[in-house]
Amino acid sequence: MSDMPMTDAYGTLGAMETLTIRRRLPGPADRIWAYLTDGDLRRRWLAAGAMEMRVGAPFELVWRNDDLTNPPGTRPDGFSVEHAMASTITELEPMRRLSFTWDGSGDVTFELTPAGKDVILTVTHRRLPTRGMQLSVSAGWHTHLDILADLAAGRMPSSPFWDRWQALKSEYESRTPA
Repeated sequence: MSDMPMTDAYGTLGAMETLTIRRRLPGPADRIWAYLTDGDLRRRWLAAGAMEMRVGAPFELVWRNDDLTNPPGTRPDGFSVEHAMASTITELEPMRRLSFTWDGSGDVTFELTPAGKDVILTVTHRRLPTRGMQLSVSAGWHTHLDILADLAAGRMPSSPFWDRWQALKSEYESRTPA
């Protein structure tokens, strides 16, 4: 039996409004680390933005979710074509751990754990203040990580981003107590 954490079909919301979601991705760890830290690679699955790799460094994430899949699906009302957010790196252990602030809703940590030729990526998003934000962020991370898994495996993402996000938001709503 292995001590490796299992990957999650869905993220779980725990104490202190914390979402945790895990994905097993094809390694090596330095390739997955690049998808987390290189703005050009990150923009393909999450958000663009250059990062200076040091604790305390400010950076900006810029989402253009319509560009992540072709077609993008139907963007819900209230979402713009582009969204930018200021962040600051709070923890950095290259190839292993990256944490940064998440404007208006706590902070996010990425942890990489080797698993043979694969890597377990654990995303922890802390202090999600409202149920609406919890559902939106849970569906968002799930959708973005599905795209990352496809890219890391050499596949084009198969589901339109917004359609997948909306379906997952409904699924998280039914799975998450009010």
